[in-house]
Formats: sequence, C-alpha cells, structure tokens
Amino acid sequence: MPDTALSGRVIAITRPIGQAHALASMVRQHGGTPLLFPLLAIAPLEDYTRFDACLSHLSDTDWAIFISTNAVQQAMPRMLQHSPTLPSRLRFAAIGASTAAELRKFGVGQVLTPQDRYDSEHLLALPEMQAVAGRRIMLFRGVGGRELLAETLSARGAEVVSAECYRRIKPQQDAGDLPRLWQNKQLYALVVTSSEALRNLLELADGAEWLRQSLICVNHARIAELAQQYGLRVATAENPGDEGMLQCLIQHDQGQQTP
Repeated sequence: MPDTALSGRVIAITRPIGQAHALASMVRQHGGTPLLFPLLAIAPLEDYTRFDACLSHLSDTDWAIFISTNAVQQAMPRMLQHSPTLPSRLRFAAIGASTAAELRKFGVGQVLTPQDRYDSEHLLALPEMQAVAGRRIMLFRGVGGRELLAETLSARGAEVVSAECYRRIKPQQDAGDLPRLWQNKQLYALVVTSSEALRNLLELADGAEWLRQSLICVNHARIAELAQQYGLRVATAENPGDEGMLQCLIQHDQGQQTP
C-alpha cells in the first residue's frame, strides 16, 4: 500500500538543483508533490588564479576542511589534477556526513566529522580542532559565507587559508508559482537549508502574506532564528540529512491534522 503521509501537499525544495533530487524522491514516495525552486545555484569561479595558488601550498598544509558537498565537487578534481598523489601529512575534515561521503568518492579514506550536529560549531568542538596552534589549515568553501571557522581557528593559533572554489548565484527573479499555489491552498511547506537561501526568499517575497503564512522547514536552529525574526512559521528538523527533513515534514503534517 503506498505511503500517503504527504498526499495532496506541494513541498517547495529550495536547495540547488543537484542537491534536491533525493528529498524530492522521498516526498513523492510519501504521496507529496515536490516543486524544485532553487534559491541558490552553484557556479564556477570566473578566475581560478588565487585558488590554484592555494593548491601550490598543499604539501605544507596540515588540515583540509571542506564546508559543503559543493566545495568537494568543485575543489577535488582540480586538487587531484594539481597533486595526483595527495601529501601524506594532509588530513581531511568535513562539516557533515554528506560532505565526508563526497570526499570518499575521490578516494579520501579518513575524514574527521562531527557526530551530533553537522555545523561549524560542532566541528570546532572536536578535540582535533582544539590543539591547532602552529598548524596550517586550508578551508575549502564558496565565496563569502560565515567566518566562524576561520576566525576561531585563527584565534587558536592556526594559520588559516580560505581556498574559495565556487560562487553562489541567485537563479530566481521572482516568486514564480509559489503565491498561486498558496492561494489555492496547495503549498504546504518550503524546505530551506541555508541562511543565504532564506534571505533570497525574503527578498523575493518582499513581505507578502503567502510567505508569512507558509511553513518554512529548516535543518538548523540558526536558520530558524532568522526566520522567526521575520515572523515566519518555522519547523526545525530534529535529525540531519534528507531523512530528518522528511520526518519534520510528516510530523508537522500530522500535528496540523490533529483535532
């Protein structure tokens, strides 16, 4: 018997297209209708001169920290082209399990990853990230973004290099079908998994009622706090990954239908 936990529900997934398909498939399996509405798109750098200069110092680097799967996908092919045999002293760390799994696709065996929550704070709490004085750490990330990792590791005495390897762009010019779907009582929730994506959504909606009344499902308390600052309805996944987000959607749906 098919699962109909999300039957009749349109779920807008705002991740970059390449990261949205797994959750979209799960939504379909539970009877829902996924709407891919990326609020961010990943684009290559216009100039890789600075990034290539960072790679020239790999042999002197102690830790390579990857902020996201995007960073892995954009950096590792170029890194392996530069250094087909990675330096033996180089250790790898990732912000979360998905990023670590992506690194393993490129032959990286051991990856340091936080266990309880996948974010910068929990990576910094690991013992290996405490005693970093005198260590050279390379952060593989997109242009811009949070500075917490770089600032904290620098304060602990590390030499931190930001190896920016991609850029984020805004693929949407307006809110598309979202207002109409909300007006027709079809739009159930929007999945938002980054603060930058949420800011882009706020800019597109420009204070419209459809966004204030829609459920925003997020994967981190930091994003939830930003949504709440703008008076939005928000639900936070209790567990990481697509499965955690799916359960958040289903549990909220059941809660909404309880008399």
